[in-house]
Amino acid sequence: MTQLKLLGLCGSLRKGSYNRKLMREAAAAFGEAAFSEADLNLPLYNGDDEDAHGIPAAVQTLFDQIAEADAVIVASPEYNKGPSGVLKNALDWVSRVKGNPWKGKPVAIMSAASGRAGGERAQVILRSFLTPFRPRLLLGPEIAVAGTEKEFDGNGQLAGELYRKNLGILMRDLRAELVDWEHG
Repeated sequence: MTQLKLLGLCGSLRKGSYNRKLMREAAAAFGEAAFSEADLNLPLYNGDDEDAHGIPAAVQTLFDQIAEADAVIVASPEYNKGPSGVLKNALDWVSRVKGNPWKGKPVAIMSAASGRAGGERAQVILRSFLTPFRPRLLLGPEIAVAGTEKEFDGNGQLAGELYRKNLGILMRDLRAELVDWEHG
C-alpha cells in the first residue's frame, strides 16, 4: 500500500498559533502518513479579479492538495463566534475551481481558543460551510481546546490527558474511515 497523504488546513495564518500546534499534534496522532500543511494566505475572493485573471496559482495548488489528500484535518480558531475569514475565503476560492476535491473525503475538524468554549461555535458553523462540498465529516469526539495558554506546554504539545486521548481517538477514526471506504 502506498503511503497515506494527510493534509492540514489551519484557519490561522500565525506560525505559532494554537490551532497550528493542534493540527500538528493531530497529524502526529494520526500516525504514519505524508503530512503537509496547506497555505491559506490567499488573496480575498473577488469575482471581478477572477473574471479578469482566472484562478490564482495558490488557489489551484490548494485545490490540488485537497484532491490528492487521502484525508484532511481542519483546525479553526474562533473569531467573533465563527471560523476565521481566512478559512472561509479558502473554501470560497476552492469552490470556484472546476470539480469538487472534497466529495467523499474524510475530514476531521478541531479548534483551539483562549475562551472557555474552545472554538466550539466555530466548529458548528464550519460544518455548515463544508456540507455543500459533501465530504465525510467525522462527528466526534469533538476537539475544542479551551484556555489554550494552559493546555499547551512549552514545546507546543497538548498537556492535558483528556485532549490527547480524544485527539488520538479522532485520528484513529479518521484513519479507519480510509480503510472502511476502501473496503466498503
